[in-house]
Amino acid sequence: MTVMEQRGAYRPTPPPAWQPRTDPAPLLPDAEPYRVLGTQAAAKADPDLLRRLYAELVKGRRYNAQATALTKQGRLAVYPSSTGQEACEVAAALVLQEQDWLFPSYRDTLAVVARGVDPVEALTLLRGDWHTGYDPYEHRVAPLSTPLATQLPHAVGLAHAARLKGDDVVALAMVGDGGTSEGDFHEALNFAAVWQAPVVFLVQNNGFAISVPLAKQTAAPSLAHKAVGYGMPGRLVDGNDAAAVHEVLADAVRRARAGGGPTLVEAITYRVDAHTNADDATRYRGDSEVETWRAHDPIALLERELTGRGLLDEAGVESARQDAETMAAGLRARMNQDAELDPMDLFTHVYAEPTPQLLEQREQLRAELAAEAESEGARP
Repeated sequence: MTVMEQRGAYRPTPPPAWQPRTDPAPLLPDAEPYRVLGTQAAAKADPDLLRRLYAELVKGRRYNAQATALTKQGRLAVYPSSTGQEACEVAAALVLQEQDWLFPSYRDTLAVVARGVDPVEALTLLRGDWHTGYDPYEHRVAPLSTPLATQLPHAVGLAHAARLKGDDVVALAMVGDGGTSEGDFHEALNFAAVWQAPVVFLVQNNGFAISVPLAKQTAAPSLAHKAVGYGMPGRLVDGNDAAAVHEVLADAVRRARAGGGPTLVEAITYRVDAHTNADDATRYRGDSEVETWRAHDPIALLERELTGRGLLDEAGVESARQDAETMAAGLRARMNQDAELDPMDLFTHVYAEPTPQLLEQREQLRAELAAEAESEGARP
C-alpha cells in the first residue's frame, strides 16, 4: 500500500488559476524617457523653479570644473566629475524637504552641495582627510559611498525605521547604472517593496560603468523595467531635462510620503568627462559620441527654454555665471590652504563607544608620536 492509498491521506486537487498579486501594467515605465523642456508641458512649469534650477546647474558645472582642476594641482586625490549629469544632481537635492535624507554615491558630490553641505567639506573625503568630511545629521546627507550600491540598503533601513516610528521622512538614494549590477541593489529594492518603505531610487544611467557599456551589464529593455520584478513603479526620464527630472522625482517623493511605497527612477544621461581624473575615456568611447551628448547639454536645454519664454535675459545669464565664479574662487582659496591634521582623529567617531582594541591602538600611536617628537627634540 502506498502513502497515497492510505485512508485519510492528502489528495491534491488542481490549483486555482494563477493570478498576479499586482497588476504589472501601472508599474511599467513609459516607452520613451519623459521630457518637459521643448514640449507643451514646459508651459506648466513654475518659472521660479526653472530659474533656480538654471542657477544651480551653472554653479554645479563650475564646481565640477574647479574640483577637477584641484586634482591636477594635487589638492584632491581623486574627483569623479558629474559634468553632463548636473540636472540629476540638482533635482535630487531640491525635491527633498528638510527632514528627508539623501543617500549619495561617490559621484554625487554636487547633489550633496546643492543639499546645503559646505563645498569644501563635501570634498574632504576625496582629499583623503577625516572620515566623511561633514556631519551627516546636520543636513540629512549620508556619507558619500565609494563602494557601489552599499548605500541603498542603508536608505531602505532608515526609511523603514522612520515609517515604523511615524516620522514624516523620505529617503532618496542615488546610484549609477554600474551599481544596478550589484547584489545590494536587488536586496534594497526587494526589501523596500515588501516593506513599502518611503524611499526613492534614482539611477543615473550615464552609459558606462567605468569602461563597461550598459549593454554588457543587462539585457533588460531599460533599468526602469527592473522595478516591476519587485512590485514597484518604474519611471524613465530624460536625465538632462532638469524640469522633467524634478517633476518625476517630486511625484515619487510625494507618493512615498503618502504611504505609496518606493519608486525606481531611471534618468538617461551621460558622463561627459572621464570616470575620474585617473581614467582615460578615449580607450572605450569615441569623440563623436561625446559631442552628440554635448548637443543635449542640460544647461543649454534649460537656458534655451528660459530665454525663449522671456524668463531669462543676458543679464540673468551673466549673473548666474558670476555667482558660479564667486563660489569657485572661494572653493579654490580654501582648498589651497594646507589642512591641519591630527593623527589622533583616526580614532574619533569610529564607534559611539570605542572598543578595547581601538583604545589600545590609539594609545600605541600616541606613544609612537611622543617618542618621535622626543627623538626630534634631542637632535642637535
